[in-house]
Amino acid sequence: MTSSTKPSKEHLSRNASDPPGSEVNPRRAQLTTAVIVNVVLLTMIAPLATDMYVPGFPAVGHDLHASATGVQLTLTTFFVGMALGQLAGGPISDQRGRRRPLLAALAVMLLASTLCALSPSIAVMMLARFVQGFSGGWAMVIGRSIVSDLASQSRLVRALNVIQGAAGIAPIIGPLLGGLIMQSFGWRLSFWVLAMWAAIMIVTVMVFVPESLSADRRNRGGQHQLRSAAGDVLRTRRFVGYLIVMAFSMGVTFAYVATSAFVLQSMNGLSPMLYSVDFAANAVGLATATLIAARLADRVPTRTVILAGLGGTAAAGVLLLIGALWFGMPLLVALVGFFVLMTAQGLVGPNAGAMASGEVPEHPGTGSAVLGFLQWCTAGVVAPVGGLGGTSTAVPMALIIILLVSGSIAALLTVATPRQDALVEPTLGSTGLASCANIAR
Repeated sequence: MTSSTKPSKEHLSRNASDPPGSEVNPRRAQLTTAVIVNVVLLTMIAPLATDMYVPGFPAVGHDLHASATGVQLTLTTFFVGMALGQLAGGPISDQRGRRRPLLAALAVMLLASTLCALSPSIAVMMLARFVQGFSGGWAMVIGRSIVSDLASQSRLVRALNVIQGAAGIAPIIGPLLGGLIMQSFGWRLSFWVLAMWAAIMIVTVMVFVPESLSADRRNRGGQHQLRSAAGDVLRTRRFVGYLIVMAFSMGVTFAYVATSAFVLQSMNGLSPMLYSVDFAANAVGLATATLIAARLADRVPTRTVILAGLGGTAAAGVLLLIGALWFGMPLLVALVGFFVLMTAQGLVGPNAGAMASGEVPEHPGTGSAVLGFLQWCTAGVVAPVGGLGGTSTAVPMALIIILLVSGSIAALLTVATPRQDALVEPTLGSTGLASCANIAR
């Protein structure tokens, strides 16, 4: 069992039996601006790998002689890989350290992205997308674990909110960049961009990201210890409560992602370009809310911020349901409802994740893995269910949102019960990436 206490200086030096590169230099293993930036880049992997690719679906089907269902399955295999990669990467990094597994995952992602770009058939594409998702999920969960290693309590809340807010640029530029790539170069270039992204990340991680998990804090019990760590995490009641809130938040997001194109384009006649602009505007709302949440951490209890976000989500869900049931989803209702929905989610997901991580400080990698796994499983289930209405009705989407937010509120108030030392402490003195310097102090 790992120790939750801070290691002494003598423990920070590498033991003779430890592999090279496993040491943690106390002067380097800090939550610096460079580390924050690298974790932001890791967090952007998933949205870029999905949003850049979706505009090319018809062209992929044509070039690879595949049906629409076959092309859709390449997205599904990516989600499955992402979920499994996070489930495996966190516990293994708890056992072997962060830096080497992260570099290995990025190398595999580079190769998988290259295979996607060169795919001769839809079957090869499905396999390559699964490996790309697995390696991307592995890398993302280790990035989150590094933050958990180097920050706790209010600093963890601030860091994760800033990271999520800064990474929010990916859903903004992803569809716009994907559309530009499709118009000028073809769908394969989007995967070359991801391969280049992985190559750049390998270099920046090697230069700027030290090993954050000292040898004496690692799990030493092999697979049995990994299973034991997962059991410890899932037996922590408050962790499970915040886990539900965070996973359902992802479900709400993907209910929107899966249906918004049908609602805005098919039902209301928006052009693909105008849809991309609205999609980007909603992403701006989400990113802005996460940065506001970071500033509120010193002034408002984090649970209260989460409840406010859930209240906004519920209001948006009710508005969308009324619009879908009685008015055929007018454009104004859809635009306002989606913007409120996504902005409110910026107050929920990052804060719930930070609170959950704070409940299991002795197993940060395993906790992050469970969070990521359930998030992407929820996304994979909700996305097709939310789209059951197709181009005729948005009622299933609105009902899914209301059910998920109701479950989140129930979990927050009953399972994730408040405690005396909840994460309600200070916030950043400023917003955006400029605040990273404050976090590192």
